[in-house]
Amino acid sequence: MLEYVNRKDSDCYKWDSECAEGCLPLWIADMDFAAAKPIREAMQRRLDHGVFGYSIVPQANYDAVANWFSRRHGWKGINRDNLLYTTAVVPAVSAIFAALQTRKRSGCEKLRILTFTPAYNCFFSCIENMGCELVPSPLVLRDNRFEIDWEDVAEKAPRADVFLLCNPHNPTGRVWSREELERLAAIMRREHLFVLSDEIHCEFAFPGHAYTPFASIVIDDTDFCVCTSASKAFNIAGLLCANIYVPNKQLFEQINHALEIHEVNGLNPFGLVAQVAAYNESEKWLDELNEYVYGNFCYLRDFIRKELPQLRIHETEGTYLAWVDIAALDMPAEQFCSRLAKEAHVLFNPSEMYGAEHYVRINLATSREVLVEALNRLKKFIAES
Repeated sequence: MLEYVNRKDSDCYKWDSECAEGCLPLWIADMDFAAAKPIREAMQRRLDHGVFGYSIVPQANYDAVANWFSRRHGWKGINRDNLLYTTAVVPAVSAIFAALQTRKRSGCEKLRILTFTPAYNCFFSCIENMGCELVPSPLVLRDNRFEIDWEDVAEKAPRADVFLLCNPHNPTGRVWSREELERLAAIMRREHLFVLSDEIHCEFAFPGHAYTPFASIVIDDTDFCVCTSASKAFNIAGLLCANIYVPNKQLFEQINHALEIHEVNGLNPFGLVAQVAAYNESEKWLDELNEYVYGNFCYLRDFIRKELPQLRIHETEGTYLAWVDIAALDMPAEQFCSRLAKEAHVLFNPSEMYGAEHYVRINLATSREVLVEALNRLKKFIAES
């Protein structure tokens, strides 16, 4: 059963950061629900062992990941020989960039990363911190839905080395269809781009939409890898456990070496047992979570249409993040969010951090009561501004 937890005063980044003081924080992407009971019980058993030293990754973890993606998403072929472990997806992306940089003919050339914008803000920091070059391809809005600009992608792909995919997409909430992914894969194959797919939001697809693993539509195993983690779906991000699927053996060794160099290959023993319990025993909990989050989205959508028609909400297809257009307020998103936090004590993410203007990102993974209160404050703030 889904259980809302008051996280205030628990050293929680979302609720207890200085910028969140006194606010209802619907910003950073983690949830306000207790982890599933099987996860907590597994961690308690590990706690009772009493020793928390360095851990290896047991076969149970490989089996849990492989069985989960095969059963729930039809992605077969994951095994111990093609799965690497690391602390989180963001360090994984950085390590993969480092490994791919060694494959370029000239070490002095920057690795050029093509990705859709707006984009998850850590994509930008990974690209910059690893000395890579960003090649942005802006999504276009058609019929209240963000779409791929195929002409732009085709034009820019020859100028890039890597396509960095977010599947499903943060922050717009698009769940890419199989047809879209197949078309993307064909372009990347034609232009010889490596595809790095971040699929951390894969467990969140709203009714009428389905997550398609990028690996399930690729024929050649030499030109892609996929990052996954149970962290986002099961609210265990602080336990630091993520996976990289690398079907090519040579690249597997190169990425593994990069993880060692960056020292992000040591894992938390609690993260390992939590992942097994998540994938093996917590599917019903996840289904209930998805239903609740979708209900929150529907409430948000209906509230905006009825009470705040000057705003525009796009049909979110997945993730637990809503992307709301505030252009009609004629105020930069950063200024809007700053004032909203200071005057109404509600915290959203401004779109500038994702490379876009006049949007806010709203985290829906909280209780309905918190969402209702935040939206009522939002309505009052806009009316008085």
